[in-house]
Parts: sequence; structure tokens; C-alpha cells
Amino acid sequence: MPTRNSSDVIVVGAGVVGAACAYYAARSGLSVTVIDRGPVAGGTTGAGEGNLLVSDKAPGPELELALLSTRLWRELSAELPARIEFEAKGGLVVASDDAGTAALRDFAAAQTKAGVQADEVPAALLRELEPHLSPALAGGFHYPQDAQVQPALAAAHLLRASGARVRTGEEVTAILTGPGGEVRGVRTPAGDVHAPYVVNAAGTWGGELARLADSFLPVLPRRGFVLVTEPLPRVVRHKVYAADYVADVASGSAALQTSAVVEGTPAGPVLIGASRERVGFDRSLSVEVLRRLAEGATALFPVLAKARAIRTYAGFRPYLPDHLPAIGADPGVPGLLHACGHEGAGIGLAPATGLIVARLMTGERPPMDIRPFLPGRFASAV
Repeated sequence: MPTRNSSDVIVVGAGVVGAACAYYAARSGLSVTVIDRGPVAGGTTGAGEGNLLVSDKAPGPELELALLSTRLWRELSAELPARIEFEAKGGLVVASDDAGTAALRDFAAAQTKAGVQADEVPAALLRELEPHLSPALAGGFHYPQDAQVQPALAAAHLLRASGARVRTGEEVTAILTGPGGEVRGVRTPAGDVHAPYVVNAAGTWGGELARLADSFLPVLPRRGFVLVTEPLPRVVRHKVYAADYVADVASGSAALQTSAVVEGTPAGPVLIGASRERVGFDRSLSVEVLRRLAEGATALFPVLAKARAIRTYAGFRPYLPDHLPAIGADPGVPGLLHACGHEGAGIGLAPATGLIVARLMTGERPPMDIRPFLPGRFASAV
């Protein structure tokens, strides 16, 4: 029988990925304890915009994972409270010239074959979707499957719905193993917690947690800033971003990259991104990044030049070098499963990740081919 210090599975990480793992594990009949050294959604999740995107993903394993998650998020939106602010508002990707539009057309054609709905929008019709868009744009594509949630609320309500025992403010300092190297639980300053399964959903700290088990995941933090405007009337209806955002997402460069990403929220503020750079865990405010974000946003929506930015925040995306998350059993530590390294897509990919992890623990068949995500692909790098 589960006790305060024992359960069937321990999930390390109370962000949205950890919350989804807890939710689907509990639905599968497992007792769950979630442990985080900070608060719920205190890491990458709390610094995210809540994007649930298929529009930025090329055909391949990540897009398959995103399409599965898209279906699961719609199911969850009917089960969780409306306070998670799920909006199936769609995305709009725009180009500034004919060459950019042609590139978007080729990208969308490949996505369509993989199950994505992408509808071309000529320049003359862009402002029917977004009345405040710049008239200088050359065209774009509408992605009705894109959506958004409020990420911290989504994580909190997933955890509440799971019924998991949640222990915040406790740092995992060791992975407990048995004589055969199998997982037996974790150690925290508050004492040992026992379980035959441990799920590494520690986000940017996923590599550190893997090292506690003498395993290896090359997770690195990739910093990003978000500008937040004062509450406004609904001047931005969709998630709108410039075509170069797709290339930035796929880039492995450590250097600063910025691309215009703009979206409204039900509460009124407009969120403006996106930036990417690998600078460790440095949270220093970068005026240059903020200048670029504001410049990109006003190029898409000139009306925002009159809006006040009331705050900014930084977060760290958990980056893996091949841009695919690590999902599945550790190759050398029985009972340890990884669910981290989603970079900036973790909120969107969380439900599919949680469902996969739950099925692996219960011996059921995963809902899709998970071989591209298996953590063992990094073993040769040790």
C-alpha cells in the first residue's frame, strides 16, 4: 500500500511534462509522488507562452508527437477547468516577400502530407484574419490546429486531476538503487522516498538528475526572453510569427537568434518573443534582445508601437543537440525513465510524453513509434 514515503512511481519535476506524466500514470492505476525542488511550474513551464504548435515542425518524429499531443490537449481541455485558458485559436505564419512565401508553401506542402492542415492566405486576405497586421507582408499560411494554454495553470490542474502526492521545495540529491542497479526511489533532505520507477521530468536539470543515476543526457539550457504588454483589446487573434522562426527553432547555434512571435491572451496582455541563445543559466537582462523583440513585433503589428511593455521575463528551454526530447527507459538503469529535453515545445508535447511514459510503466504498447526519442541514442557520446 502506498504511504507518504512510497508509491508506484516518483516523477521528478512539477512542470507541465512532469504533471502530464503524473496524470497519465495515475489514470493507468499507478500511485504517484511528484517531487520538485521549487514550486509547481517554477522552471521552464512558468516562463513559457503556452504554445501548442504543429505549424513550426517539419515532417518527422517530433511532428508525429505534436499531432498526438494536439488530440490529447483537446481531450484534456474538456476534462480540466476552463481556467487553463485553452484556446484553439490557430496560428498564422507570415512572410515579408515572395521568396519567403514560396518557402512557406513548400514547407506546408510537406506538412500536409504528414497530417497537418495548412491553408495558404494571400497578402490581400491576411488582414481578414488579423486586421492589425502590417499591409507590407507578402502572404502567409493559416494553421487551424495550433492552440494555446496558460502553462502554469495547465500544469497545476493536471497535477490536481492526477491525485498525485506533490512535494515541492525538496531537491532530489540521490537516486536509490538496489543490488542489481535497479531503481528503488530517491533521496531528498526530507528523507528517502521509495518507488520502483523514477521519471526524470526535470527539464533543464534533466542532465544533472541523470548523472545522479550514473547515466548521461546532454541537456543544456537555452535562454529566451518574453516581452509582456499592458492589457489591450484583442488586437492579435492568432499566434502570429514570421517565417524565420521555424529556422531558429531548428538551429543548433549557441549565438543569439531572434524572430518575431506575437500572440494575445484572454487576460489582455500581448506576449512578444522569441529569442534563443545558449548562455548557461545567466538570467541577466539583455537590452539588445528586448530591442530586437520590440522591433520585430511592431514590424508585424504597427499598432503595438503605441503599447506599453509592462514587464519582461526570461526562461531556459531544455535543449538536446538533435532537437528531439528524450522519452523512454534509461538503457542502463532499470526503472529510470526520461521525459525531458523538449526545448521550447514541452508544453505542446507534454500529453503525448506523459501517455508514452505511463504505457511503458504499465507494459502497454506506446501510442506511436518512440525509437527516435529513446535516451539510449546518447550512450555513445559518454
